[in-house]
Amino acid sequence: MVAYITMWRWSCWLIVIMLIFESGSKMAESMRFDMHSGETKCISEDVKADTMSVGSYSIVDPIKGDPNVTVRFFGLQVTSPHGVSYHYGDKVEKGTFAFTASENGPYSACFWSPLHKPPLTTIVEFDWRSGVEARDWSNVAKKGNIEAMEIELRKLSVTVRNVHAEMYYLRDREEEMQELNLSTNSEMAIMGFLSLVVCVSVAGLQSWHLRNYFERKKLL
Repeated sequence: MVAYITMWRWSCWLIVIMLIFESGSKMAESMRFDMHSGETKCISEDVKADTMSVGSYSIVDPIKGDPNVTVRFFGLQVTSPHGVSYHYGDKVEKGTFAFTASENGPYSACFWSPLHKPPLTTIVEFDWRSGVEARDWSNVAKKGNIEAMEIELRKLSVTVRNVHAEMYYLRDREEEMQELNLSTNSEMAIMGFLSLVVCVSVAGLQSWHLRNYFERKKLL
């Protein structure tokens, strides 16, 4: 039992370290993608409730000499898992959004490009950050006039708190999945028992019918 608890603690620490490194790697993460005329693309981000989320988007300058790539406007809508709109922009070239999530789950940012003839391509640059990544640490450093090491310690402190909250969130999700598995197994057991009863009943009826049939044949 003691060995199991020790292994569990080491596993938790490994998860914390991996999530810290993952958070650090995401700090400078942004994406760039192409959108063709009449195309819609959606990007999802799993955000926890009461978590700050910020994003910025813009059209990238076209490649010179390529007639199929041009600066064009597009549309964007950011919605919650249940379809609540947090940001909407139509016929825009760039913009930003910020919101505090009201529920857990995947939030979606959907881009669309209007139809155009001849077809053209729009290059979009998109940056979406949530949680500790959404904080502007450069402004924190300027306002507080503090050393770089203290900034890093603050980042790690906020990251650890977010990882701690993430672990509780994952534990709750695991409990929900276990309850779902138990209810599903119970329903499957009931269905299996009912199927067995039906099969035995049908077999008994067939046996009774065949016995009566052969008895009548003997009497004839």
